[in-house]
Amino acid sequence: MATQQFCTFYVDDLYFGVDVLQVQEVIRGLEATRVPLAPPAVHGLINLRGQIVTAIDLRTRLGLAPRPDGVEPMNVVVRTEDGAISLWVDEIGDVIQTDDDSFERTPETMPPTAKDLIRGVYKLSDRLLLVLDRACATNLEAVGSK
Repeated sequence: MATQQFCTFYVDDLYFGVDVLQVQEVIRGLEATRVPLAPPAVHGLINLRGQIVTAIDLRTRLGLAPRPDGVEPMNVVVRTEDGAISLWVDEIGDVIQTDDDSFERTPETMPPTAKDLIRGVYKLSDRLLLVLDRACATNLEAVGSK
């Protein structure tokens, strides 16, 4: 049976995973510099040890309510073909291993704002793991359309 490992995180009450091999690092508390005229989901640019990285707020990208006051976002820095991108999430989960036989296509009932970001779902014993399509989540043209 084939398995895959995911770095997991929460955005509101949604439980996401991204392939652990695509994650560069997970960090807290980086200041973001706003970018004039940037799409709403682009929270800004962060300086990651001299590397300038675009920070995308997944709450905004998914059309969810703003993060409650006092809740500091976490940064999940993922590698893409165009370089690193920081995904702002609410809380970090664990690295989990899934069995490929529990994978299913994205449910038709998924809200349109999330459907294009989800590659599919894994049925876990207590919840669904939404597999984030990092290419869609970090596509800056799509970010501007949400």
